[in-house]
Amino acid sequence: MPYPTTAPVAPRSSLLRRTLQHRLDSLARTHRVPGAQLAVDTGTEIVSVHTGTADAVRGTPFTADTAVPLGSVTKTYTAATVMLLIDDEDLDLDESVADVLPEFQDLPKVTVRHLLSHTAGLPTGPDSDTAAAMTASRYLSAVCTAEDALFAPGTDFSYSNAGYVAAGRLIETVTGMTWQEAVRVLVLEPLGITPAFLGDSLPGRTVASGHGLNTATGAVRPVRQSLAPVEAPAGALLASALDLLTLGRTLAGRSAVVPSATAALMRRPEEGTEAGPLADAWGLGTALYQQDDRWWCGHDGNAQGTSCHLRAEPRSGVVVAFTGNSGGATALWRDLADQLTRLTGLRVPVTPARPDRGGPIAFPQCAGTYRNGSSEYRIGLGVDGLPALSIDGDLSLPLICYPDLSCDLVDPATGLREPGGRFHRDPVDGSVDRVQISGRTARRVGTT
Repeated sequence: MPYPTTAPVAPRSSLLRRTLQHRLDSLARTHRVPGAQLAVDTGTEIVSVHTGTADAVRGTPFTADTAVPLGSVTKTYTAATVMLLIDDEDLDLDESVADVLPEFQDLPKVTVRHLLSHTAGLPTGPDSDTAAAMTASRYLSAVCTAEDALFAPGTDFSYSNAGYVAAGRLIETVTGMTWQEAVRVLVLEPLGITPAFLGDSLPGRTVASGHGLNTATGAVRPVRQSLAPVEAPAGALLASALDLLTLGRTLAGRSAVVPSATAALMRRPEEGTEAGPLADAWGLGTALYQQDDRWWCGHDGNAQGTSCHLRAEPRSGVVVAFTGNSGGATALWRDLADQLTRLTGLRVPVTPARPDRGGPIAFPQCAGTYRNGSSEYRIGLGVDGLPALSIDGDLSLPLICYPDLSCDLVDPATGLREPGGRFHRDPVDGSVDRVQISGRTARRVGTT
């Protein structure tokens, strides 16, 4: 039977909806978030609330249709576009990327599957300022080298914008369209989403600015989006929470735009995708979260001064989408968890599950220098014998290590622990040969 591409937004006058609106208003003030949207599909009805302003200087009202820079949630739309090309047999999920893109000639074992699931072993890629002057071919040639490979394809996980630059290049090569044209024609418009991209001179809808907090003055002000054009497939889309809700329904197999069997494939855990603090596992363009006996799919995204989140649970049909236009919106999203549980009847995972790992251990074997592309991760031991991490010479952060080789990062100002990642041992000699921090893996290159 045909599926609607978008669901009608039904007004809800219940106490629960009013409570949700009040909670969003209150949390936005608490976390200094100028504007935010929350949309929930309970499986039987849709609730949508929004608050605040799209731009703190102009005072533009935040509406249900305001489009917010999605950051990495863009990757799910890119992955869906690739999967539709696979459905049409224009690509094969397990074919070598080198068969299509010559930049991968040094990495012939990397497949399309590896790109979409972050298991290709590619480094993160150059920063946006460096990438701003690069073509896609030059960008990929710089990172797709055997020397910079982090691990054998399909054996581990490392979150990589470069993998999605490659996915966008695949789309362009196969379709003859730009990435923007292809994602618009194949995914956005069929889903009933009005396209909006970073850099649009005349967007077809109201868009929100990201915001940063000036710690000296306490003022919240708009910030400039700095994503390089070549990185667009990894983070250039703008959308509303209701648009994300439509994407979530699609991932749950409730849209004809992406066949249900393809959606099921996208949300299946791929081998080697223990993503640490990002998610419990990874599918094809989707982050996966385990809560109770259910697997949720979705993605998180942060652009400059925005925070966007999507969760979908296929069995119940529950979908939750959130956007906020400041960095503080991530904490706002986490604080909404109790209200979301009341609304949906399910515990909505806003962060990955954290199993009991036992008590902290001394782990001097982790000290050393690790590298992900041009980024250097240096772990040294303090006078107390405890390790601390510095990335590219930044302030060192204390590490707390556990028996399962996972680790937490400690905020020096507050002493609070945040999930950091995990270490790997070489299967042959047992030495520590890699570290994964915030989903990005770095290969050990030195002992000091």
